[in-house]
Amino acid sequence: MQSLLYTLLLAEADPPADSGSGHAFLKGRISKLLELGAAEAAQALLERTGPETPALFPLWFDISLLSGTEEAACNSLNEKPFLSPSVPARIYCAARGGDWAAAAVMFDSAVALDMIDATERHLIAIYLDPELAETNVEPAPPAKMTPLVFRLFEAAGTPLPTLSLPRVYAMTDLRDTVGWKAELEAAERLTRTGALSENRLMALYTARRPAASGGIWDRVEAIRRFDAALQSGNAEAVATSLGRAWRAMQSVHLEVPFARFYAKDLTQVPLTGPARGLALSVGLLSPDYEMIAAAADPQTPDERFLVALARGEPRSTLARDPLLRTIARAFEAEGPPEALQPLLETGKLGEAILQAMTLFSSGASGNLGQLESALQGLRAMGLEDSARRASLQLILLNQGELQ
Repeated sequence: MQSLLYTLLLAEADPPADSGSGHAFLKGRISKLLELGAAEAAQALLERTGPETPALFPLWFDISLLSGTEEAACNSLNEKPFLSPSVPARIYCAARGGDWAAAAVMFDSAVALDMIDATERHLIAIYLDPELAETNVEPAPPAKMTPLVFRLFEAAGTPLPTLSLPRVYAMTDLRDTVGWKAELEAAERLTRTGALSENRLMALYTARRPAASGGIWDRVEAIRRFDAALQSGNAEAVATSLGRAWRAMQSVHLEVPFARFYAKDLTQVPLTGPARGLALSVGLLSPDYEMIAAAADPQTPDERFLVALARGEPRSTLARDPLLRTIARAFEAEGPPEALQPLLETGKLGEAILQAMTLFSSGASGNLGQLESALQGLRAMGLEDSARRASLQLILLNQGELQ
């Protein structure tokens, strides 16, 4: 469902009729992208709309600070101070634009009028006069972090770790100035939600030898060994390393990115035994699931059901439990479920898709009736690929590898 969610969030869609100017609709989409850690996508969506309004500028400014592209936002704020009521933002941008005198005057006035909290006051003072950093005690991070405070800590020479911060802050660790471990941890967090390409993560995993053992270093070593085995084409080495790499990805819920990156190459290796079944699982979790299913030789009831599902024809006779039977019924049904008919009859396709996604989430947690409605609805709306992939992921990620 992740790719479908991104499609909806990034689509050029008209806001609901009752949303006024549409800013609330846009801000809701951007907030969800930021929750996922997709700051670049959020920034592109905002800039496509036009962020130089008081309603949208604060979001643009925050995102720009995290992406390190705040020059344009600061130039706009320096020219049009009405865009933001934030005094710290105005001071920061004035100083960044080279008008240190104006920044100092604004800062002194704001301090006198008690318009800046203690943490920001301390950090801005250091930003305006870096020598203060040598004599002042570092302030404690605030309970609620903001992108400006985060960047001010960085400017003061005391960058903050991002693991305990909202996911979007992890993007600041994807820079050459950050250690490899922090970069790996950030990449895992962002790849898990689709905010970062699996290509970037796998490139980081295989960039060099792990510096230690345990935790993330074990995952690095597992992926490195599997990648090397796959590049060599040695079936025995692939079979030996695949299970370890898969378990490493399972431990951090990165099975689907792993499958997207490696599934196609894995089909070129002749495998037998448990490795063959696991390779089929990997393939069915990838975008090439239909091609892989067409060439598959399923050898167990589970495999036969999954291959049939990938082909769009799961048979109830192969379904061995209530979950599989529910999925089979959804693919046998015609037309949308009752739960979505009112939205579809009034032309509210986007809302119907969101409702189907909500039903799927509930269904994945055990409400099989809602799961059936979700899958039936997706298919009725022409989202056959989403219905198949969501079903395959639900089964495979719950069961682990095929036996």
